[in-house]
Amino acid sequence: MKATWNGTVIAESDDTVVVEGNHYFPADAVKPEFYVDSKTTTVCPWKGTASYRSIVVDGQTNADAAWYYPTPKDAAEEIKDRIAFWRGVQVTA
Repeated sequence: MKATWNGTVIAESDDTVVVEGNHYFPADAVKPEFYVDSKTTTVCPWKGTASYRSIVVDGQTNADAAWYYPTPKDAAEEIKDRIAFWRGVQVTA
């Protein structure tokens, strides 16, 4: 699977986990040079508290377009150390 934004591959892996239709990429599959930590968090009743990262490619920022669960609840343990995307990031095979 590939995650692409603004014409650039920002993550790539053959080992994604699909939860609620979202592909969660292993942390080591994302290219860190394209990510900036965000202060945004949200809470999912069964997964826990999500943290966000913004994506920056060629000087353009896609705010909070990547999320992950640093300490997921037991029911979501399979997505620990994984990151997912939205807000225009294309995830394709």
